[in-house]
Amino acid sequence: MTIAICIKINDGLVLASDSATTVLGHDQDGKLGVVNVYNNATKVFNLKKGLPIGAITWGAGSIGQASISTIIKDLRAAFTGRSQIHPEWKLDQSLYTVEEVANRLKEFVFDELYDPAFKDFAYDKPDLGFVVAGYSAKDSTMADEFRIEMRNGELTGPTRIMAHNEIGLTAGGDTEALSRLMNGGGSSLPQVLQSVFKIPDDQLPSVTELIQQRLTVPLLLPAMPLQDAIDLGEFLVDLTIKFSRFAPGPPTVGGPIEIAAISKHEGFRWIKRKYYFDRQYNPEEEFTRIYSPEDKEILG
Repeated sequence: MTIAICIKINDGLVLASDSATTVLGHDQDGKLGVVNVYNNATKVFNLKKGLPIGAITWGAGSIGQASISTIIKDLRAAFTGRSQIHPEWKLDQSLYTVEEVANRLKEFVFDELYDPAFKDFAYDKPDLGFVVAGYSAKDSTMADEFRIEMRNGELTGPTRIMAHNEIGLTAGGDTEALSRLMNGGGSSLPQVLQSVFKIPDDQLPSVTELIQQRLTVPLLLPAMPLQDAIDLGEFLVDLTIKFSRFAPGPPTVGGPIEIAAISKHEGFRWIKRKYYFDRQYNPEEEFTRIYSPEDKEILG
């Protein structure tokens, strides 16, 4: 499981996530269960170096033997124009749109990889989701966000999350802690209303919505400084990690927190990022000497 958060304010975007990835397996009866939890997955991505576009992911950590991180780096190579499979996908820095990037991600991840891999899968197909967010080349007044979800083999999106001039918070993965904090109730609220207070089926959605509206805590304001949005993203990921740690069941949200910010003037900037190598043994000047700038962009 995962917590992946995208915060949109007037000053820009914040992408934040944990680093846990859960390996699931089926027992002899076909029942799905947790085999292992690793805490070093990458779920926040810059989709093209130098451009203010990024993505977050939740759900399945791989398709076949390839991790989602490797798959997104393959897509980034196509956006750079160095892919033999899709050379025509190179982004025009003066014309690209966030919607175009989201559609390419859908084509690559779902059409070419996920659907063929799980089309004839005998068990429940894994869920996988993305938010693609950033600034388009020609309309950079506010950021745009598009959501893509694969649930048991069915695709939804890319779908625009909110209007161009709106602000808000979008989350994917294990949102139970966030829902309890921000909306005053978790996923079991409708069942409690129905079983304890005997709310009729036809009234349950409206009653649940009314309660959540009355209990919602407004944590975002349009004029919030970007640094405060970064702090909020880190707080919400940390909250979910600790909730997962102490709640019953395996701690499927955890590991280092990764955060990136995207703004109109500064572009994509990493705020917190983990490395699987020690940077003191991989100096930047040595990396630049061995690889061309284009290779460096792809390897990220």
